[in-house]
Amino acid sequence: MSSPNTTELHPSSFLLLGIPGLEAAQIWLGFPFCIVYLIALAGNLIILFMIWTDHSLHQPMFYFLAMLSAIDLSLSTATIPKMLGIFFGLQELCFGCCVAQVFFIHFFTVMESIVLLAMGFDRYVAICNPLRYTMILTNRIIGVIAAVVVLRSLCMIAPIIFLLLRLPYCEHRIISHTYCEHMGVARLACASISANVYYGLGNISILFLDVLLIIISYARILCTVFYLPSQDARLKALNTCSSHICVILAFFCPALFSFLTHRFGHNIPQYIHILLANIYVVIPPALNPVIYGIRTKQIQEQVKSLFAKEILNKK
Repeated sequence: MSSPNTTELHPSSFLLLGIPGLEAAQIWLGFPFCIVYLIALAGNLIILFMIWTDHSLHQPMFYFLAMLSAIDLSLSTATIPKMLGIFFGLQELCFGCCVAQVFFIHFFTVMESIVLLAMGFDRYVAICNPLRYTMILTNRIIGVIAAVVVLRSLCMIAPIIFLLLRLPYCEHRIISHTYCEHMGVARLACASISANVYYGLGNISILFLDVLLIIISYARILCTVFYLPSQDARLKALNTCSSHICVILAFFCPALFSFLTHRFGHNIPQYIHILLANIYVVIPPALNPVIYGIRTKQIQEQVKSLFAKEILNKK
């Protein structure tokens, strides 16, 4: 006979509870999350379509923006549909699906961090070394950067999957979250998860290094901007950088608050932890295309042109 405290290498499925403490409100929370997801889909698809079809946008800055939009589409699609299913009662998720979600959420999150760093480098070269901009950021270099984005993300996240697969799991298969994430799954194991904890902290340290490099690049940019002789040139440079800074803040601030409350906010209610963890994977994908649509003149003009053509075709 099997013992009551059964340990199995890989359970058939996990049960995701959603947001503990807000069970009664989850159905209502599903509607704003659904609207945010639709905004993310529509906004990022429009950005990608604009960049794909308009040759005037085939520039390094817009190539990086296209990468960011593709990542945002992927990140939101990896989280929100299942999240909505949990809110409406579909709480079970197979083990393989859960591990796949762990991989894709962390993979796209790391990719976004590196792309934001690349965008900071792009603005640094454009403003601090404009005469060599086209020589430095060639199509070949952008291709290399794209490959580095994928490879570094893969190298950082693939070991997490092996660390999870090696663990034996107990009967406890309930995850108090709206999606599967590394430590949430690892804590269900019946063995030491020290390797998972230390590896996760190592990855977070690398992401903090990304943040530090982004801060340094924008500090150098601001120093250069304030020495520009023309006020118009200063305003143009600041306007270009402001959209990037808004996107960076929208991504890193919720992620930072989520990390700090998770590590040190032991007296904070669990639903606050879960909501913060949701914000950093849900809000930036919807907010980024809105920020670039408002702040980037070329994108504004292309969107207006597209809608003007649609109106003329209907007439």
